[in-house]
Amino acid sequence: MKKVRILALVHDHLVPPEDTTGIDILEAEWKMEYDVIETLRELGHTVHVLGIHDDLSGIRPSAEDFKPHIVFNLMEAFADVTTFDQNVVSYLELLRLPYTGCNPRGLVLARDKALSKKLLAYHRIRVPEFAVVRPGRKPVLPKRLAFPMIVKSLFFEASAGISQASVVENHDQLARRVSFIHENLGTAAIVEQFVDGREIYVGVLGNERLEAFPAWEMSFDKMPDNRWKIATERVKWSTQYQKKHGIMTDRARVDPALAEQMQRVAKRTYRALDLNGYARVDFRVDDEGRMFVLEANPNPNIAYGEDFAESAEVSGLPYERLLDRIIALGRRWEPARTG
Repeated sequence: MKKVRILALVHDHLVPPEDTTGIDILEAEWKMEYDVIETLRELGHTVHVLGIHDDLSGIRPSAEDFKPHIVFNLMEAFADVTTFDQNVVSYLELLRLPYTGCNPRGLVLARDKALSKKLLAYHRIRVPEFAVVRPGRKPVLPKRLAFPMIVKSLFFEASAGISQASVVENHDQLARRVSFIHENLGTAAIVEQFVDGREIYVGVLGNERLEAFPAWEMSFDKMPDNRWKIATERVKWSTQYQKKHGIMTDRARVDPALAEQMQRVAKRTYRALDLNGYARVDFRVDDEGRMFVLEANPNPNIAYGEDFAESAEVSGLPYERLLDRIIALGRRWEPARTG
């Protein structure tokens, strides 16, 4: 790819330090930002990093002075509000700045777990039965929902608020967990039918023409029988917990026909939610081989060695080429097409 000027937007507390001497980068909370920025520089691109928290006013002068060819958007929230990430992208569109990753409408549709499930169900994509419990309300569930169920935030990602207690087996546990979501995360709760089975992810890359990567699975080899095999916050972010319970991700060992079907459904999900750039679609597959789409995650973690990058590499797309592809897709995207 031709060398370009890139304005990297990152959370201000995740701006990687200039000198990483003595720092374990693998354990750093800014690992993804470091991997992306350093790799882009190694590829010969000129990268200017701008940290953002709750003020977008620095973007315009940075763009006027630096004149970037594209903004590499690594923002997942604004002012610590997850659902405000689409507003950052909308601002970039107002400034007529090309950017990487998903468009505002796709972010809105995918972030709302209930809205996205309704859209997927309309397109005949299997999703778990669910109900939404708004703050201040008590759970009143339809008869089609049966225990066990799993309780999550309606909007939060990255397993925020998910623990072993999230899977509930009776009404008392359900009421306590819904209250926990309301009081600790400040959002509505979504109560889903729990699908006991395999946790599998499929990465998708593209705008109009889509490429689905090989299915990737999270395994729980040493997890005790009395624990639910789910991607809790500790499973996602604690390397010590991962080692203790033999939790790892690798290419899914599934029947080739099922793997191909999951890739097709991942692409259908991507299109149904009007996504572009890159995303990860999360599945659960039960003992009968039925697959359920849990959610789609636009702009997932693209750190080197993480699921998305690993599955891309297995498909023949090394990390450096993956980042160049993401940039190329961003430069080709036309915001007017979302209107």
